[in-house]
Amino acid sequence: MTMEYRRLGRSGLKVSVLGFGSWVTFGPQLDEDLATRCLAAAYEGGVNFFDNAESYASGESERMMGQALAKLGWPRHTYVVTSKFYWGIHESVNTKNTLNRKYLLDAIDASLDRFGLGFVDIAYCHRPDPETPVEETVWAMHDIVARGKALYWGTSEWSAGDIRAAWDIADRHHLHKPVVEQPEYNLLRRQRVEGEYARLYEDIGLGLTTWSPLASGLLTGKYVEGIPEGSRASLPGYQWLRDLLTDPERNAAVRRLASVSADLGCSLAQLAIAWCTRNPRVSSVITGASRVEQVQENLRSLDVAPKLTAEVLARIDEAVGDLVS
Repeated sequence: MTMEYRRLGRSGLKVSVLGFGSWVTFGPQLDEDLATRCLAAAYEGGVNFFDNAESYASGESERMMGQALAKLGWPRHTYVVTSKFYWGIHESVNTKNTLNRKYLLDAIDASLDRFGLGFVDIAYCHRPDPETPVEETVWAMHDIVARGKALYWGTSEWSAGDIRAAWDIADRHHLHKPVVEQPEYNLLRRQRVEGEYARLYEDIGLGLTTWSPLASGLLTGKYVEGIPEGSRASLPGYQWLRDLLTDPERNAAVRRLASVSADLGCSLAQLAIAWCTRNPRVSSVITGASRVEQVQENLRSLDVAPKLTAEVLARIDEAVGDLVS
């Protein structure tokens, strides 16, 4: 099991093909000690990309990760830390669902304070903001990078048109350009990565750090018989996931995929994660875990990826059929 490192698009930054993210787990499911042990297990397995966001657990996720990093004492040059901004954590007109300059410049400072870091490696605009001119957002993100508070910036769940508009504005004004997008990507959600963004990889050198390789846990198979106690869909605030995770047609596809993973001698989760890494446009696949053992299981996906031959990939496509979006 050897970690692979890929360039973040056309930038010079190299990130581990498997990353570790804190969404859902840091705060709601993990205490600080377990979070630290999960980070350590990922790092020991070669992971250097650690994903976070201001809105995760209303800032608590950043604080927990920052304290874990301080406790672990890794050299700062050995890891990449990210955060994302848009949703906000304060109830105020200029702090919720926005990418205006006032919010962004304040949010990055507050984020660094929670992390206890001098800079994040990548700052993302967590969603597009139709009410703020793209030019204002681009200038603000440029200034964040120019001031050394982030080294690179990117977007998450932006349309190809919005990404291109932001890149063109930055290019025209000689500003720091967005270098990475963070979209959902998995066996069932492919169109945006494989279709919509297709021109951007060559045209502007877009990199990808993708999230939800397990479709919020659906592709692990644990929801085939319903919602287990303690699972993500059982948590307060995640009721919106239940229809997706209990959908009969999707779970029937999961059962078909289980025969593929069984033939390969791996888990369904390992199959799904390995499948994402097979796309050379993907710089890093963000994984999550609530146990050290889960981190280690996810890392073994690296051994599964070489087994995904054309024949196996065809079986996977047959298993999911027309459920792909």
